Amino acid sequence: MKKAIALLTLVGSVAMAVEITGAGSTFVYPILSRWAYEYGKATGNKVNYQSIGSGGGIRQIINRTVDFGASDAPLEPEELKKHNLLQFPIVIGGVVLTYNIPGVRVPINLDGQTVCHMYLGEIKSWNDPSIQKLNPNVKLPNVPIVVVHRSDGSGTTWIFTNWLSKVCPEWKGKVGYGTSVNWPAGIGAKGSEGVANYTRRTTGAIGYVEYIYAKQNNLPMARVKNRAGMFVEPSIKTFQAAAANASWKKEQHFYEILTDQPGKDSYPIAGATFILLAKDQPERSKKAVQFFKWIYDHGDRMAESLNYIPMPQKVKKLIEDYWKENGVF
Repeated sequence: MKKAIALLTLVGSVAMAVEITGAGSTFVYPILSRWAYEYGKATGNKVNYQSIGSGGGIRQIINRTVDFGASDAPLEPEELKKHNLLQFPIVIGGVVLTYNIPGVRVPINLDGQTVCHMYLGEIKSWNDPSIQKLNPNVKLPNVPIVVVHRSDGSGTTWIFTNWLSKVCPEWKGKVGYGTSVNWPAGIGAKGSEGVANYTRRTTGAIGYVEYIYAKQNNLPMARVKNRAGMFVEPSIKTFQAAAANASWKKEQHFYEILTDQPGKDSYPIAGATFILLAKDQPERSKKAVQFFKWIYDHGDRMAESLNYIPMPQKVKKLIEDYWKENGVF
């Protein structure tokens, strides 16, 4: 569902208020809406953010129709240069596998190969031996699997398919990864809300959504096998473990992929949300940067309360230096 937030402060002069427009990631919408509301109360400025998916956010900032884009799929330095864009991370989280299996009330174990072949349409029932082998103490029913995926361009899809491409050669060869792919099987739903709702009401369904949406909707979440061979539950701790080895180099515009990271506690489908700014429109970018500077200074507890991971202080300092070096701060 397309959503927008338009938040005005109750203090300050309307004539002096700055209006900031953004679009993109549904993953970041819950915390960005909270930040925008609090920023409006504190400063008198208005933030209007459209939760249309990362693909839409990338298109809108490339077309310069918004002040910032938000994407869970980082753009490579060459792509940023091509479109004269800047990029930096704002928050860290994870993508989870949620399901609706009749009679199953405990978290199930899944690995990359099994999920891959579900989404290729090759594993068709929940009592398939490959799934049962991962869950010897769970009685899985003979119920058809309904795979659910995003129908819109999505950074969540980018993170999920990037992970599948790393852990399943068949997926890499047949489908690959991106904000939008040619799905070989399944039902498409729009936005994280759409995937969560379709999975919740469809018997036998499995879908991928951001952690926050699964938490908010009390959806079951699978434990996923990581590179170290451990089945790991999605949590703040396991997302932090996945991000622990990230380098966050400003020379590379903070391009970083957090899927399939080493470490026994690392959740394998982790990712970050990145903000995109127009380098050739410094005045528009400067007003957006003031919002993100306020977030870095005041927004960490709000993020944690909604199960997001704030950027570490040392990374925030690198990002501020990056803003200064590129004339937007």
